[in-house]
Amino acid sequence: MRRCAVRWLSYAFFALALLFAAVAAALGDVFFFRLATEALIFGGLAISVDLLLGRTGLLPLGQALFFGFGAYVSALTLKHLAPSQPLALAMVQVSGTLVGLVGGLIAIRAKGVYFALISFGLAQVVSKIVFNTRELGASDGLIGVPAPVLNLGLASLDTAHAPSFFLLVLAGMALLLALLMRLMDTPFGRQLDAVRSNEQRLAFLGFDPWRYKLAAFVIAGALAGLAGFLVAARDGVVNPEMLSWHISGEVLLMVILGGPGTFTGAALG
Repeated sequence: MRRCAVRWLSYAFFALALLFAAVAAALGDVFFFRLATEALIFGGLAISVDLLLGRTGLLPLGQALFFGFGAYVSALTLKHLAPSQPLALAMVQVSGTLVGLVGGLIAIRAKGVYFALISFGLAQVVSKIVFNTRELGASDGLIGVPAPVLNLGLASLDTAHAPSFFLLVLAGMALLLALLMRLMDTPFGRQLDAVRSNEQRLAFLGFDPWRYKLAAFVIAGALAGLAGFLVAARDGVVNPEMLSWHISGEVLLMVILGGPGTFTGAALG
């Protein structure tokens, strides 16, 4: 029953998003497309938090670390390596996975409120480093990030065109939700639920909870980095505020309002 309700909630979410796009197109106002795109991007960031909080039982207070990291890696790639969105996305995912692995090895050692404080501290440290690094724009951040045309094979997409970019992000959100829901139906997903429910019993059955928590942390970091990549592609500007604690707090509130453990609820929140 719960799974059926979540499925219909997902259908309603995308139906409302398409209805909003139709209204925005009728009004001919780019602002509404940009607003809806921002909501979808932060919905993706909320889903990464929900993977930790709602499915694994970990309270992350530093998810902005991966969000801002993905945005900065994307901006640096597009400005200094090549104006290629696929290259920037690959760089964000590879580097985000590595950073998630390092951060997870540090944070997963702790439990409960101590995990939350360590994740918060890691994000604050990186935020201060970026804020004081002149090569990264310091407090002003990086501006003038190019928005190249994305070649999709049979067609091309101008990421600077707000309606097209909205539809691209919406399609990406649909794919992300489908993959995560499928992942939760695998033995790996069931182990994550077991970690949340009773970590000690899972260890007694012969499974290592630490490995599953680390894997969830890395996946959540990669998803948050993807959200940062989309913000850089949309705005052409990144700044240290993307790494600040209030981003982590706002996204956590989104998950709580929408309902932890459902993914779609987090996006709606």
